[in-house]
Amino acid sequence: MVTIASLWFAIVISAAVVFAASTVVWMVLPFHKSDFKPVSDEAAARAALKGLAPGMYNIPHMASWDEAKTPEGAQKLEQGPNAFLTVLPNGKPNMGKQLSIWFVYSLIVGTIVAYLTSRTLGAGADYLSVFRIAGTTAWLAYGMAAVQDAIWLGRPWSYVLKGQFDAVLYGLLTAGVFGWQWPVM
Repeated sequence: MVTIASLWFAIVISAAVVFAASTVVWMVLPFHKSDFKPVSDEAAARAALKGLAPGMYNIPHMASWDEAKTPEGAQKLEQGPNAFLTVLPNGKPNMGKQLSIWFVYSLIVGTIVAYLTSRTLGAGADYLSVFRIAGTTAWLAYGMAAVQDAIWLGRPWSYVLKGQFDAVLYGLLTAGVFGWQWPVM
C-alpha cells in the first residue's frame, strides 16, 4: 500500500508547479483580462456602495422566495437589476495573503490527490494509471466549483470555460508530478 506520507514530495512539488503555472496564466497570458467588465457609471456605483461592510449581497434582496411571489417582489425581479455582489475590504488587496492561501489550497488539493490515488493504485503502478487518477482528481478539485457559480450565481459561462482550461492545465501538471514521483515497489 502507498501511504500519503510517502507522497509528501509529490504533494509539495505539484503545489509549487501549479502555483507557478497559475502565475503565468493570470499574469502573462491575456485570456483572463476580459473576465470583468466596467459598470457604466463607476463613480455613481462606488458612491451607492460606499459604506457596505465586506460580505456577499444580492439585489434585490428578499428574506425568502415567498417574497418573490408578492407583486412588489416580482416587480423588483422583473425590473432589475438582479445581481450578486461581493464587497471586499477597502484598500490595496493583500496579494501576499491571497497567494499564500492559494498555495495552501494547492497543498490541500495535492493531499486529496495523494489520498485518492494511493487508495486506488499500489506501489509500482504504471505512469499512465497514476496520471489518469491523479489528473482527474486534481481537475475536479480545481475546476468544478466554477460550474456551480455559473449555475447559481450567474457567472458567465465564458468565465467557467476559462476556469476549466486552468483546471485542466493544473490537473495535467499535478498528474505529471504524481506519475513521476509514484513509488516503485
